[in-house]
Formats: sequence, C-alpha cells, structure tokens
Amino acid sequence: MRTMGDAETPPLLVEETIAIIGVGLIGGSVAAALKKRGFAGRILGVGRNASRLESAKAAGLIDACSTNLAESAAQSDLIILCTPVNLIIEGVRDISATCRPGTLITDAGSTKGDICRELSSRFAKGVTFIGSHPLAGSEKQGFEEANPDLFQNRVCVVTPNETTPADQLSRLNAFWELLGCRVIEMTAEAHDQAIARTSHLPHVVASALVSLLEKSHNQLTSTGFCDTTRIAAGDPDLWSAILLANASEVIQSIDELNGKLAEFSEAIANRDATTLKNLLQLAKTNRDNLGVKSCDRPAS
Repeated sequence: MRTMGDAETPPLLVEETIAIIGVGLIGGSVAAALKKRGFAGRILGVGRNASRLESAKAAGLIDACSTNLAESAAQSDLIILCTPVNLIIEGVRDISATCRPGTLITDAGSTKGDICRELSSRFAKGVTFIGSHPLAGSEKQGFEEANPDLFQNRVCVVTPNETTPADQLSRLNAFWELLGCRVIEMTAEAHDQAIARTSHLPHVVASALVSLLEKSHNQLTSTGFCDTTRIAAGDPDLWSAILLANASEVIQSIDELNGKLAEFSEAIANRDATTLKNLLQLAKTNRDNLGVKSCDRPAS
C-alpha cells in the first residue's frame, strides 16, 4: 500500500473534456468540486435520463450533457463512471471502443475485485482503465445533494495492477488530489477485504438493527440509534449490488461479527463483568484511535 497526496495541492489538470457517467450524488460532487477548484476544461454529464441531465446543467454542475455513451466517450479525455457497481464493467467495455487514443477511464465504485479482474486486459489505442474508490458519500441521493467539498481530506483508493502505465496512474492520482483527496494505492483484493469491514458490514448491521425496530418503539429512538443506523437509509438497489459484488468478503465479515456478538452474549449471560468490560474497553480504544478526522463528515 502506498500513500500519495502529502505534497502541495496538484496543479489544475489539462484535460479538455472530463465526462462523468452518472450525475448523482458522487458524480455531481465530482463536477461541483472541479468547478470550485477552477477546472478550465469542459465537464460533460452522461446518463439515461435527459431531463435530469438538463436539470444538472441548469444548476451549473455540468457544461454539456448527453444520453449517448459512445459519442460522449469519443470526445472525452478522462471518464469517470459513477454508476452502480453492477453496471461498471459493461459500461467500460461499451465506451472503450470509441475512446480516443490515450483516454483514461476510472470509476467510483465501492467494490474493486470483479471490476478490476474483468477490466485488467489492455484496451486498444492506449486507452487505460484504473479502478478508484473515493471514501466519501452519504445516504442521500441525486445531484441536488452534490457537495463541492465532499472529497476534501477524504481517502481515495486507486487500484493499479502490474501493467498499469505509470503516467496514467500519476494522472489519476493528480485528479483525485485536485478534488481534495488523499490517494492510497492498493490491490483490488486488499481493498475489498478492508472495505467489507469498514463499509459493507456496517451497512448490513445498520439495516439489521432498523429491521428489528417495532413501530411502537419509534418514539423511543434518540441520537445513539439514529447515528448508528443513518446509513440504512441508503438506496436498496445500490446497496444490494454492492453487497453481492463483494459477497465472499461480506459473508466472512458477518461471520466474524457473529463471533464477536457471541462473546458479548456469553459474558452477559454469565454475569461476567470483567470480560464484558474488557470487550467494551477494546471497542472504545479502537473507536478513539480512529481520530476525529476519520469520522468527520463534510458539511452539506
């Protein structure tokens, strides 16, 4: 694992056209961040809903919009797919044939293993795909929630392989650094193993907790329950795709959690205050070690 981004803010990129496929919360925030940081090129929004794209353009997030993937790819220098993870592989394959020589393609998906394995072969004309995952987001949806500072001081994982051109990797790192990210390079497999425990399992846990809530108890929920379960408000279609794409690691992390819950259950059943306190102390220590910055959320 290699950390980038400790240097000063990188200079503005020279790409003439950056295409964002999927102008929702993440794609919209990419566009907003570019605008705020003075990107002088053209930002092209691409998607299936022409009306929504026109609205994003009217809001000043993008400079032009299109529902034609192939035509959009042909006029772009850098392309970011901000679609659900189950659409990324097909999307990259669809656009790679019409890309100009030297085009760089990346994504913002929360899983990397299957995507990077399927897209590991070299494309024609020097077109390059490198996986990305900016660790920023929200349970909110839509470009209306776009935040130009969503990526500020956030980690973005990029997942090159042994054949990734060094110049294209540097170019991608500079892009995410421009948006405010600290870039970390990892293998796709290491990424999925870690993110299963830091992102995917928490979503399963939050969803399970809310599922146990009886309607008559709604009035008894307060900040603790609401903070713990906030992410359960995420889009079920989006999260179903994420969890299935990282199924083996998610299942393993659920099994590990079940083992830890069994330790709590046993300590409580045995009235074992010492073991219970030790379990709680370990949790507190680990949580305190995250630091304030790790868990701060960008202002809306």
